[in-house]
Amino acid sequence: MQMVTYLNCLAPGSSAEVVGLQATGFTRRRLLDIGLVPGTRVEVIRHSPSGDPTAYKIRGAIIALRREDSMQVLVLKL
Repeated sequence: MQMVTYLNCLAPGSSAEVVGLQATGFTRRRLLDIGLVPGTRVEVIRHSPSGDPTAYKIRGAIIALRREDSMQVLVLKL
C-alpha cells in the first residue's frame, strides 16, 4: 500500500508523484508554474549543507525549493 506524504519528507534519491497542493495564492501559482501539477514525477536530488533548500528534479529541470514550500506539496512515494 502506498502512502501520501509531503514532498519535504522524502530522502535524497527517492522519487514520488505529485497528488495535490495545499498552497494558496501566489505560492500555489508558483508551484504550478514550475511543473508541480498532479501526476508529475519528482526526484529528490540533494539537501543543501544547511538542510534548506532541497534540490528536486521536476520535468527534467533541477529546482531548489525551501522547506516551507515543499511541505505544501502532497506526493505519493514511488
